[in-house]
Amino acid sequence: MADVAADGQAEESVVSTYNPTGASPVLIVCEHASNHIPESFHDLGLTDDVAVSHVAWDPGAGQVAKYLADLVDAPCLLSGVSRLVYDCNRPPDAPDAIPAKSEIHRIPGNEGLGSAERARRVAGYYMPFKRALENEVSKLPVDGALVTVHSFTPVYFGKPREVELGILHDADSRLADAMLAVLPGFCDLNVQRNEPYGPQDGVTHTLKQHGLANGLLNVMIEIRNDLLRSNEQCSAISQLLAEALQAAIGQCAPAKTVRGIA
Repeated sequence: MADVAADGQAEESVVSTYNPTGASPVLIVCEHASNHIPESFHDLGLTDDVAVSHVAWDPGAGQVAKYLADLVDAPCLLSGVSRLVYDCNRPPDAPDAIPAKSEIHRIPGNEGLGSAERARRVAGYYMPFKRALENEVSKLPVDGALVTVHSFTPVYFGKPREVELGILHDADSRLADAMLAVLPGFCDLNVQRNEPYGPQDGVTHTLKQHGLANGLLNVMIEIRNDLLRSNEQCSAISQLLAEALQAAIGQCAPAKTVRGIA
């Protein structure tokens, strides 16, 4: 029987697995794949434009994650609720796990939350995602790889961002180093290390808890979301990322291959 989330949803709607029988030793994760806010939260008091903006999710990231999963024949885990309900890339004690403000926007439904409501959201949204992720990670070989996919806004607090593709890591930079080394051969994008965010911003929670803790190769990919406005753009980015990922994993462990790419 499925667990039940904080608003009564079945756990399957809180987190989903795409291509669950993927055969590659890689797991793709997208913690901010959805902007869905369950009805019981009354849109968290947001206006319609904010509720569909980058504040509520990572536009295009879920599509790229699924395309990438198809290309490398890997399972892909996706969150089914907005990061404003609970950010599954944050631990329960992080203030921005349930943000009262995101960039310039107030999140009225998250203001002044008591410990009971925070605990309810942790139990209903974070823990189902964490359990599902632990289950998928347990299926990986010891030399497997964890890859998380995100997107970011081109303008943040009024300042344009030049970086187009960020390759992020925490203490273990093996896969990130390899991807940074091979990416110039696959694209002419502005690629930067630990930009537009880095470990100091608390964005490597999933990498640390499920990648580093298990000795897995791991990397976080951030794509500027103006490059993901159409299915064609998402497909093109996914193709170059799949090829770069294959080459990078090959550099980290020469005997390993990622299935699905000729």
